[in-house]
Amino acid sequence: MPKASAFSRFTRGVRHTTRAFRSTKHPVLVHIVPMRRCNLSCTYCNEYDKTSDPVPTDVMMDRIDKLASFNSSVITISGGEPMMHPDIYAIIARIRKHGMIAGLISNGYYFQVPKIKKLNEAGLDYLQISIDNVTPDDVSKKSQKVLDAKLVNLSEHAKFKVNINSVVGGGVANPEEALQIANRARELGFSSTVGVIHDEDGLNKGLTEREKEVYAEIKAKGARSYARWNWFQDKLVEGEEYEWRCRSGARYLYICEEGLVHWCSQQRGTPGTPLLEYTHKDMHREYHTEKWCAPTCTIQCVHQVGHLDAWRDPQISEAEYAKKYGNGLNKETVAKVLEGR
Repeated sequence: MPKASAFSRFTRGVRHTTRAFRSTKHPVLVHIVPMRRCNLSCTYCNEYDKTSDPVPTDVMMDRIDKLASFNSSVITISGGEPMMHPDIYAIIARIRKHGMIAGLISNGYYFQVPKIKKLNEAGLDYLQISIDNVTPDDVSKKSQKVLDAKLVNLSEHAKFKVNINSVVGGGVANPEEALQIANRARELGFSSTVGVIHDEDGLNKGLTEREKEVYAEIKAKGARSYARWNWFQDKLVEGEEYEWRCRSGARYLYICEEGLVHWCSQQRGTPGTPLLEYTHKDMHREYHTEKWCAPTCTIQCVHQVGHLDAWRDPQISEAEYAKKYGNGLNKETVAKVLEGR
């Protein structure tokens, strides 16, 4: 990877992180879905279908422009499998045109050399691939054996950062394989992280003793970076709750293929507001109100964003919020609150 590209990405990341600490009035991370369809059918996944069409490109551009108007920092394209979208490179380029950081989450099947070079040209900043096992099984085809040639392609040609995420938890037959996957990632010059498989609500399912050991070993080997702001998992792997302030709906947004804003991929339907109608007032509400699912949530990206504001602005219930910021405030006061004055 050219040093100039890595340095540019680093400096932009520092700038956006500094802005996130300085102000709470913009989304830090947005996951947006341009394609719900996927070429795989992993049994634990509830984020794909086999039939839907890609979101029209002009609609995707309008959504990205709206996110830019919020001064969003990082836009990560998710799915389904986003590399199946016919205009994925143009979508990435639009994100970068607005000065936002562009990320991509993929199952890894589509990284032939010509496509990697197009991603370089579009300005992709980072890619995450989740690999579930070493050899394909009935649970998942996202396997090191299947994907290794594509990983070599990325190692040799990608100008963007690549992270390989392995998982431990229910459904993964051999937790030791997560160690092999993490070691292979480092051999190729990639960063590696480890996740904990969650249930259909994104909540903790618990780990066996061996899974806990594998989790600890992978985490200990990883390089320190923003992607490794995952100490919340230490309590979850022990079956304990983790107390934190979830800022989803404000600092983190999940935009489904229908263009609706949700707390996250596992809590679709809340608040369920169209992005093009979403306002700073909506973000203010979601920033300040508690989320029922927070104590046992395993969604890494939402936790990582929450760390930025962990030290400020205690959250309250929706009823308390309505009382504090509702009809008892005049329009001028509400305007000042929403503008952060």
